Amino acid sequence: MRRQKIEAKIGKNVKKSVSVAANDFVKPRSPLLIGLLLGCALLLICLVYSVTLGAKDIPFPTILESFTTFDNSFDHLVIQTVRLPRSLIAIFLGASLAVSGALMQGLTRNPLAETGILGIEAGAALAVVITLFIFGSSFLSIGVAFLGAAAAAVLVYFLGTLGRGGATPLNLTIAGAAMSALISSITTAILIVSQRTFEEIRFWLAGSLAGRDFNLFLSVLPFIIFGLILAFSLGRQITTINLGDEVAVSLGQNTTHIKILTAISVVVLAGSSVAIAGPIGFVGLIVPHVVRFYIKTDYRWILPYSAILGAIFLLVSDIAARVLLKPQELPVGIMTAIVGSPFFVYLAKSKVKK
Repeated sequence: MRRQKIEAKIGKNVKKSVSVAANDFVKPRSPLLIGLLLGCALLLICLVYSVTLGAKDIPFPTILESFTTFDNSFDHLVIQTVRLPRSLIAIFLGASLAVSGALMQGLTRNPLAETGILGIEAGAALAVVITLFIFGSSFLSIGVAFLGAAAAAVLVYFLGTLGRGGATPLNLTIAGAAMSALISSITTAILIVSQRTFEEIRFWLAGSLAGRDFNLFLSVLPFIIFGLILAFSLGRQITTINLGDEVAVSLGQNTTHIKILTAISVVVLAGSSVAIAGPIGFVGLIVPHVVRFYIKTDYRWILPYSAILGAIFLLVSDIAARVLLKPQELPVGIMTAIVGSPFFVYLAKSKVKK
């Protein structure tokens, strides 16, 4: 009798969840497409503005001339070799971090899920630091960043399952915070032992886009594109899983397969970002929540919106990091933390408590 009541309750919840998903899926596409186009236009404006700013402001006509009539002048060289590459790196990393955060929040139904908070970025950073400490070179940074991110994700999930109730949002958040603290302590210990390692990557550890190797970015770019394409292809499945595993199973989805693919996308995107610019936190936490003010549950749209808004957010943060103490600059990771820390406190008080 009790089993029949439970099954009836599950069936009722499944029907209700499917109805909610269906209503969200039939939302008119025209406003959503217009929103994406407006976001792309805003991103282009931010890109142009980012290229004009620096120790020396360069007017927009000079920027156009650097592409149409390049003459090896100082301004043209700065645009082509320093400012434009830096801005492009900010765009792709912002998109990667925001999409990875949206994937984690949708998969785990945890409003605090983010690669920085759950220790994934810290794991990737530790792997890069160990490689630099042992080999004295970061030539393996891409591969070891992926391994470090994957190892941290597995450990955090395992620790989360040990708590009462299993891998609940609160258990995962606590496990991630504990793992981040432990990994950060190990990283700090290595840097104390090796002053040379500390001098080489101290700015990188704070999350910085200054002086990033554009060739390294080009070598990582295929992984970023792969991770984004994989993420966008999982939009419908993540939407269903976000409504509950029983809903996904009832609709014929292989939840294990979807979770593995999602984890691969998150690790690739987070590992790529850390390999280039170090751990930059809170982008994947803030952006998906902002997007969900407009798009509630449909991850077919949440993911591309997160990519565009994440690119804008990190690009604007980098602009602020350059102009606040001009001609000096701050690591962009500090700027995202200034915005993200209060946002995290708000979510911890409202979402998790609720």
